Amino acid sequence: MAQVPDSLRGQIVTPGDRRYAQLRSTYTTTASPAAVLLPKTTAQVIDAVRYAREQRVPIAVRSGGHGFSGASSNNGGIVIDLSMLNRVRVLDERAGLVRVEAGARWANVAQALAPYGLVISSGDYGGVGVGGLATGGGVGWLVRAHGLTIDRVRAVEVVLADGTLVRADATHEPELFWLVRGAGAGAGVVVAFEIEAAEQRNVGVTQLVVEAHPDGRTVREWASCLAQAPRELSAAAVLFAEGRSTLMSVTAVVAAESLRRVRPVVEPLLAIGKVLEHRSDLLPYPTLVPTAHLNPNVGQQRGTTTNGLFTELDPGVARAVMRATTGPGRAVVQLRSVGGAVNDVAADATAYRHRHQSTLVIASTFPPQGGAALDIAWRAVGARADGEYVNFESRPDPAAFARIYPGETGARVRRLWKRYDPDGVFRSPLLSGQTNRSEQSNRSEQSTRSGQPSGQRAGRSARSGQRSGQPHRRRR
Repeated sequence: MAQVPDSLRGQIVTPGDRRYAQLRSTYTTTASPAAVLLPKTTAQVIDAVRYAREQRVPIAVRSGGHGFSGASSNNGGIVIDLSMLNRVRVLDERAGLVRVEAGARWANVAQALAPYGLVISSGDYGGVGVGGLATGGGVGWLVRAHGLTIDRVRAVEVVLADGTLVRADATHEPELFWLVRGAGAGAGVVVAFEIEAAEQRNVGVTQLVVEAHPDGRTVREWASCLAQAPRELSAAAVLFAEGRSTLMSVTAVVAAESLRRVRPVVEPLLAIGKVLEHRSDLLPYPTLVPTAHLNPNVGQQRGTTTNGLFTELDPGVARAVMRATTGPGRAVVQLRSVGGAVNDVAADATAYRHRHQSTLVIASTFPPQGGAALDIAWRAVGARADGEYVNFESRPDPAAFARIYPGETGARVRRLWKRYDPDGVFRSPLLSGQTNRSEQSNRSEQSTRSGQPSGQRAGRSARSGQRSGQPHRRRR
């Protein structure tokens, strides 16, 4: 490999470097890149892109490394790791306009904005990087109140494959701006976002565990409550088998500053099934994406995940969801509310087209189970899905592309990826079906390493989260 430019001296990590072990891999996948570049400025990102192109090896771009597909690293290539580009700056406090660099983690963003009484609805985990989430969608704890993360993006700064730096917004480079909001991974390296934050200091958090009826009625009731609830309420529910029972662990978040407002909003959820555990708290928003999540990603959460979007969870879908949890595949299933402010945005306004659905259903299997078990569990659910979300798919391929970017949206995404990256430097695995996961997945299906979560361990973790007062974390 050629010598790096002077601007990147000391910022290249190769095998043998003591830092390599913590930089080589992703959240789900162990990888062995030839080098990891750690640019600290936009100018250095430009140099890194140009240098990496000249080496004629695979190139991966990483903000946090939490993506399920493992595409933010590779074997034998170069990783451009943006973790040193992590600054968060309030540009206009009154307007809530914030500049966030792509390598920041959402826990850091929440902490930086808290003194201003501002929040950005991001994902459900503080260790997720800004860049990957804010170019794919962003289904966060306040999604029904404030929309997807991409819906609050007002401008982006992108390094294209030829090293050109472009600022894109609604009036300047509008096609690139459209693309980056939902399909940004194939456009270039987004180094910074300008995001309109919302005013919010505290949130109401209600956590409960209920018994889930095998005929799916509990799932239907959960969805019905969300459909009728005010937009202040967003919720996630994890379904997992425990012994002969199936439990549903719910975290409901209300964009409200007092428990007096929270209680009537969440009360209908207490009637969806037999309540085993229940508590409500008023918490600072950063509690939902804590700095305790800021761990290195070293392939610690091997598993296989897929998802689907649904306009409604009718009896057939609800029964299929329950069978996915209790049947041969034994998946851990999560329900995430969407709708609300998400569906205020026109379907063609961004590359994320799914603006009429109400629920995101996510299914995961963990070693020793693998992709085959997930396929069995998911088959009946997936057949009823109406779209898919890019950031919860660990096996990207052309079929997934068609579900994520249907119809004219997909055609437009392909055209624009080709326009902004004609040589395919950042070619998405959604087009080729090739990721770093293939070899790793084969190993993980046979692995029974100590510490790897089964569906039951994930379930017990969710229940212990209720007792601790912390929002549960879906193990993935």
